[in-house]
Amino acid sequence: MPREAAPAAAAVTATTRVFVVSDLHTDYPENMEWVRQLPAEVGARRGEDGVTDALVVAGDVAETRDNFARTMEVLRERFGAVFYVPGNHDLWLRREGGRYMDSLEKLTALLDACSELGVDTGPRTIGDLGIVPLFSWYHKSFDKEKDVNSVRVPSLDMACKDFHACKWPEDLGNDDEDLALYFDKLNDKNHDAIEEVKNNSKQILTFSHFVPRQELCPEKRMLYYPYLPKVIGSDFLERRLRAIHSNRKDGTACHVFGHTHFCWDSVVDEIRYVQAPLAYPRERKRRMNGGEGWLPFCVYRDGFNPEIYPALWSDYYNKNKREPENTQLAPWVARHFAKYHKFI
Repeated sequence: MPREAAPAAAAVTATTRVFVVSDLHTDYPENMEWVRQLPAEVGARRGEDGVTDALVVAGDVAETRDNFARTMEVLRERFGAVFYVPGNHDLWLRREGGRYMDSLEKLTALLDACSELGVDTGPRTIGDLGIVPLFSWYHKSFDKEKDVNSVRVPSLDMACKDFHACKWPEDLGNDDEDLALYFDKLNDKNHDAIEEVKNNSKQILTFSHFVPRQELCPEKRMLYYPYLPKVIGSDFLERRLRAIHSNRKDGTACHVFGHTHFCWDSVVDEIRYVQAPLAYPRERKRRMNGGEGWLPFCVYRDGFNPEIYPALWSDYYNKNKREPENTQLAPWVARHFAKYHKFI
């Protein structure tokens, strides 16, 4: 059974529970096996006696459409409701054998698969909780902190496979804000549904794949790839979720994200931000919150769990001030570059 942060006694009377996870990457056999081994009793809570278990999947399910469908089918069997937004890996084309003209066509295919499987990609209310998926993409101008220039690292188009594994129409590209704006505007079609959720929900959970604020990623001096903040987030996303959560009382607004594979749980400007990634098998040995047993994370049980869950980086920034002007490499990063890369 997935671990829950709130007291166990409350589970007996809970009528709505919402679990969150991101970055399943089930192209890895170990990750697909993790999905298949999720306890069936979670899925048994499909409206029986008024009880609903929902799962929020914040993108990067699988690289191929077929693996995506297999994964979502298993999840749909285990949860009363499953919500999804696309991640960058979901839109890769390199293993699709020419099946799609571009990544937008594949996006349509994934959304069609969700519709067939009963997976929600639009807003709706479960119990007293409104759940709002937000489409997004990243843009370089999201990064507003000082660059680390003391080390030589691969360029973005060399290090980020999206630039080669995705394909876009000629008027869209990863090198400016056009793609991020395109994905943000996809949310406009849900305007009426979002307003209905806002009017009929006591609390709201929004979620995206990409990062809405740079403070939700470690500083560049802490990263093995200091250019990472240029390919992780969207200012448009933050503005949109803030508009949705406007006028919410303290403790009633939460946003779930993914993409960077850093576990996170913190409150910034009255909104709680959570990342609960399954991530790559090799990463779970060094980045996760004590292994895999805490996933999927139960963030809501007839109300958001009030406890901030322990996570390495958000714990660090909950206690230490961010220093974006400091470009001195963290000791472990300096050792990494001394061993594998060249200093300028």
